[in-house]
Amino acid sequence: MKDIPDLLFNPHQADPALRVAVVTETYPPEVNGVAMTAQRMVQGLISRYHQVQLIRPRQGQEQAESSASFDEVLVRSVPVPRYRDLRMGLPAKAELLALWKRRRPHLVQVVTEGPLGWSAISAAKQLHLPVISDFHTNFHTYSKYYGAPLMGKAIGVYLRWLHNRAHCTLVPTEAMRHELAEMGFRNLQVLSRGVDTQLFQPSRWNKLLRQSWGARDHSLVALYAGRIAPEKNLPLLIEAFRHMQAARPGMKLVMVGDGPERAKLQAMHPDVIFAGMRTGEDLAEHYASADLFIFPSITETFGNVVLEAMASGLPVVAYDCAAAREHIRHGENGLRAAFDDAHAFISQAQRLAASVDDARRMGRNARLTAEKIDWNRVHERFELLISNTVQQWEHCHDRKARLAFAPHL
Repeated sequence: MKDIPDLLFNPHQADPALRVAVVTETYPPEVNGVAMTAQRMVQGLISRYHQVQLIRPRQGQEQAESSASFDEVLVRSVPVPRYRDLRMGLPAKAELLALWKRRRPHLVQVVTEGPLGWSAISAAKQLHLPVISDFHTNFHTYSKYYGAPLMGKAIGVYLRWLHNRAHCTLVPTEAMRHELAEMGFRNLQVLSRGVDTQLFQPSRWNKLLRQSWGARDHSLVALYAGRIAPEKNLPLLIEAFRHMQAARPGMKLVMVGDGPERAKLQAMHPDVIFAGMRTGEDLAEHYASADLFIFPSITETFGNVVLEAMASGLPVVAYDCAAAREHIRHGENGLRAAFDDAHAFISQAQRLAASVDDARRMGRNARLTAEKIDWNRVHERFELLISNTVQQWEHCHDRKARLAFAPHL
């Protein structure tokens, strides 16, 4: 077929390699779960000898990277409102059309739903390229945290319209698949997440770091990692910590991350340690040097930080949703509270702080659980999914071509 590029030969696998165009509004060096997951998936494709064209907003003065298996295209961007450290791409349909006419990908993966993602779906449709999309963020639930609750319905309609134009939409959990299906999203496929157990591990415990937090030998340290933003339900985090601190006066709370609520919370709670943005081994040391992980968010589609904490040997208190529902066995490797029940959440946090022995037992079990959540399995599933998508697309178009030339068949 002329409108589908020839598959690349790959001597290391039975199936031919693919050229995949990955379009995302966020990518490292930006620090967030979507950026990290997008990078992991790109690395997984390259490690399996596929070619990746990464299209993302320019974040500064950086230069696009290029190699035999990786081609980076940087497009115009503007800061995200209220998140000046994040940028989103501007509409770029004409640029993408020209790019993909010169060298057609086998498949387009749209990671985010901003102007750049919309442009990618529109351009791919015009060029008759198969598209898959990712659902990473519950934007339709965020509006109530930013003073515009009536926008939630409109955002939900837009998200459904955009994702239903794709061949399929990837979601991280079965619960999310069910929720979106009830909202009218079609062709949903579950693709879970993994965790880097080599980076995040208990052996990165750092006594000097704990001392810098003012933690004594027998003090408990609670950790939160993530955006410091309204949608993360951080007032409940502080309230739960105060209840725990009442029973253990020497207890510390460390908050890793940054965001629009940081200055206000830091002024209101001077005894809380705000560690700022951390990455790599530095982030891993912060996890491993704490004793337990508190995560009160009710807006997560997954929550990568839950797996990172578990891999670091921390028992987790979280609501019964997203990654916690998938991987925490209540009372065995962490604690789950009934969804959006603040009283239950505080009770579970108090339970975790009440018994150091129980907390350590759950932390050890959390690490064992994390060791079985391998990125390689996720990458294998993703590779199979995109390969099947391309094959189905080719078969569909071949059949249409045959009917066009021989309508009597």
